[in-house]
Amino acid sequence: MKKRAGRGTSFLFLFLLSLLPLHAQTSPKHEVRAAWITAVYGLDWPRTKATTPAGIRRQKEELIDILDRLKEANFNTVLFQTRTRGDVLYRSDIEPFNSILTGKVGGDPGYDPLAFAIEECHKRGMECHAWMVTIPLGGKRHVASLGKQSVTKRQRDICVPYKNEYFLNPGHPATKEYLMKLVREVVSRYDVDGVHFDYLRYPENAPRFPDSYDFRRYGKGRSLAQWRRDNLTDIVRYIYNGVKAMKPWVKVSTCPVGKYRDTSRYSSKGWNAFFTVYQDPQGWLGEGIQDQIYPMMYFRGNGFYPFALDWQEQSNGRHIVPGLGIYFLHPDEGNWTSEEVERQIHFIRANHLAGEAHYRVKYLMDNTQEVYDILREQFYQYPALQPPMPWIDNAAPTAPSELNVASTGDGYTRLSWKVATDNDRQNAPMYIIYASDTYPVDITNPENILVQNLRDTHYTYAPIRPWMARKYFAVTAVDRCGNESEACR
Repeated sequence: MKKRAGRGTSFLFLFLLSLLPLHAQTSPKHEVRAAWITAVYGLDWPRTKATTPAGIRRQKEELIDILDRLKEANFNTVLFQTRTRGDVLYRSDIEPFNSILTGKVGGDPGYDPLAFAIEECHKRGMECHAWMVTIPLGGKRHVASLGKQSVTKRQRDICVPYKNEYFLNPGHPATKEYLMKLVREVVSRYDVDGVHFDYLRYPENAPRFPDSYDFRRYGKGRSLAQWRRDNLTDIVRYIYNGVKAMKPWVKVSTCPVGKYRDTSRYSSKGWNAFFTVYQDPQGWLGEGIQDQIYPMMYFRGNGFYPFALDWQEQSNGRHIVPGLGIYFLHPDEGNWTSEEVERQIHFIRANHLAGEAHYRVKYLMDNTQEVYDILREQFYQYPALQPPMPWIDNAAPTAPSELNVASTGDGYTRLSWKVATDNDRQNAPMYIIYASDTYPVDITNPENILVQNLRDTHYTYAPIRPWMARKYFAVTAVDRCGNESEACR
């Protein structure tokens, strides 16, 4: 009989957690700080339709406003919704534009939203990951609205109806080919930093999901549950290997259900990735076919802490980035207080997880229960660099050289340096600038990070106030796998 932790143990666990200090810890130098920007139904963006030049301009400005505020709060990762349910937010040869952009299915907004988001993120030193919903295709009304452009019409053999919705069928071998076509469009055409997969799972508790024909044909003696898990794993493996063959530095991640399965510390109480939706994300980590996992940990107390530890313990050195349910701070969604989020971030840092992601960006922009201010002023007071990916590449670029620092006479300081080189022939190194009032500049201290992921070999430093100007500078080179060089001072 499996032994479970007793109630006394779980209460003691929560009691100890409650003693964690609510003042901010020392900020780590490397940490993923991500936010999901949700386009479906215009939940986060956009609010304006791009049907006129003024509408296009306003739609872009809305996204710029979001990115500016994320940058101000030292976020470094944007999960930008790129595919919703059988429609997309980029110029695709496969699926139509989402109607949220123009009010019309397939309506061209007059610009490419994904290209624009990437460009604006990179201007701010932030990564942009293409967030793609995979298996669900939407309800009957939505699918009908797509007409002949719907995958249910173009490749009906890989689509199945279930409970008034349509889904790609993970059990059909051609499904992974179709998804890879979409991923190949995004990765080959755009300078994305990552591809991030959502709903890469079966509908929850779906014993009657219509895949019995495929199971009889391809099951090969496995149980239905194991066959379904293997189908999803096969998709993940196929896409991961396909992305790495094109651009090894592009991060591949998934946001699975937040509890993998029961742990030795606590029960998942019947809701988990492994049994409920047939995901095996810890298996993906163990096989090395994920770079990052963003488990949707929209829980409190014993629903969060033991499962966060479980993810980290089974990470195989990959990045575990818990998704935090900040939407529960809104009174219409739940009864969380901001202290819940603070404790979860403390726990993430104390246990050396790679960072956290916030669902959704609207609640950051609305500063719900002052969560944006808390992050900006306490937890994200200083910038943070992306954690490295040594399993892809662990060789740092050469250091930049001949740093020149010159005053322009109007309160600005002009920095320039000679280029660094890297073993990655497809990407020139980027640069990180550090500044301090003491010499030599301590590049281990995130408080000294002035600029990150700069793609030029020059920079004009303009202090907010003249008396706040820093005196000394250092520059390092960094590659797209997060390997940082020695400093040039």
